[in-house]
Amino acid sequence: MPLSFDLTEEQKALVETARGFTRDRIIPVAAKCDHDSKFPEDVYRAAWELGLVGPIVPEAYGGVGACELDHTLIVEEMAYGCSGIQTSITANSLAATPVILAGNDEQKKKYLGMLTSEPVFAAYATTEPAAGSDVAGMQTRVTKHGDDYVLDGQKCFITNASWARWYVIFATVDPAKKHRGIMGFIVDRDTPGLSIGKKEDKMGQRASDTATIILEDVKVPKKNLLADEGHGFKLAMQTFDRTRPDIGAMAVGVMRRALDECTRYALERKTFGVPIAQHQAIQFMLADMAMKIEATKLLVQKAAWMLDEGAPSSIVSAYAKAFGADSAMQVTTDAVQIFGGNGYMRDYPVEKLMRDAKILQIYEGTSQIQRIVIARNVMASSG
Repeated sequence: MPLSFDLTEEQKALVETARGFTRDRIIPVAAKCDHDSKFPEDVYRAAWELGLVGPIVPEAYGGVGACELDHTLIVEEMAYGCSGIQTSITANSLAATPVILAGNDEQKKKYLGMLTSEPVFAAYATTEPAAGSDVAGMQTRVTKHGDDYVLDGQKCFITNASWARWYVIFATVDPAKKHRGIMGFIVDRDTPGLSIGKKEDKMGQRASDTATIILEDVKVPKKNLLADEGHGFKLAMQTFDRTRPDIGAMAVGVMRRALDECTRYALERKTFGVPIAQHQAIQFMLADMAMKIEATKLLVQKAAWMLDEGAPSSIVSAYAKAFGADSAMQVTTDAVQIFGGNGYMRDYPVEKLMRDAKILQIYEGTSQIQRIVIARNVMASSG
């Protein structure tokens, strides 16, 4: 098949739907939701009605069955409006991914079906107070009790923890075993012993709920086992391979918004008697923004295409996330600079974009972790 960068008619329609939803429902409430650190439930329900929540769920379980490329198109458009609101919406896809990859038919019918039958939330939980980038260093313990399993520990910085109906939670039989001891489970919110700790007061993406999950003698039935001992770490990494391009797509959305805001401002704001857009220094910054957007989008599309083709994608997914996240941080920092003193004030949107962009370099594997993934792949391929 010849190489093509054209979207299908269906994809163009999908972009228009997501773009219109972002314009009409997300952008009008984004600033207030950020200020109040509050997620807009009505926006979520409206997104769910349009099929924009968890579109990757297969049709067999009530979903749209969208491919990864389609999913990145949706993510990009919603991130243009508010990456905080978008992150909470997209988190259902993050939680659904390990179930799609490793769940049995009974698990898929129950938990994926739950997401498609009503506008509920799900969450994915690997991060712990002492195990963020080092997933294999997790301390949350799992012990076998007859046919059941018991979980004890904490998961922190979990998106939608306060709202989720169910969670994918990873735990280890023995921390000394590192990645070889990790297991994966689906855990219902109402399971005795599971509680939610403090909601985090964050610098950016404040509209997205982020909280701690506390596990105290949480009994999980064998039927909710998702990955047995030694397979949990692999499942967590396979999940990230599939979701890291979404972070790149978020970066594209944030950068596009920054460039649009800066272009409008540069054409209106005058210094030394002319619009600042006529100053070469500003033109160079706008040009650099445009290049970073285009380069990130191409990496995201390649990673998504490889996933949809079933090709090994770890290194390209890492390219898309690391380059996109780092580019978004630079672009939004430059956006504040272009706005000058106004950019530092909350009356203008670019300071929020800058605050929101920072987390892209941190969650789902820091930019430094992406470089480790990339370097290991490079060295392995040359051996």
